[in-house]
Amino acid sequence: MMANFFSQFESPSYMGVPLIAIAIVLPWILFPTPSSRWINNRLITIQGWFINRFTNQLMLPLNMGGHKWALLLTSLMIFLFSINMLGLLPYTFTPTTQLSLNMGFAVPLWLATVIIGMRNQPTIALGHLLPEGTPIPLIPVLIIIETISLFIRPLAL
Repeated sequence: MMANFFSQFESPSYMGVPLIAIAIVLPWILFPTPSSRWINNRLITIQGWFINRFTNQLMLPLNMGGHKWALLLTSLMIFLFSINMLGLLPYTFTPTTQLSLNMGFAVPLWLATVIIGMRNQPTIALGHLLPEGTPIPLIPVLIIIETISLFIRPLAL
């Protein structure tokens, strides 16, 4: 039973150990580590093939400037995939149900894209705050609404 309304947002723990820490560390333990031998086993070969195919599919629609995000996005997607797959097991905890983990991933990535967009292309980034063909009396109100929607985006997504 809940002690108060906000206790549903608390991270669950078992014997004093927060379950989110165990669930975040466990997927990295399950992945095999590549060895320096010439011949790898089947699991490492399949893992390397999967990561290469996934990275190729992820970077296919992006230009060469966007490829510098490949390592971050690929590792994030594999991490989230493995955590959610472990959550399908019975009596396990899925940390992506916690708002703290989702916001911990969403806010830095959102802030990085906004800052990089403002730094590299400021006129295009500011141009998204005002749709084309807006009537003049609506311009101040629309800029405020679009700015609010920009700041709400990490919470909504």
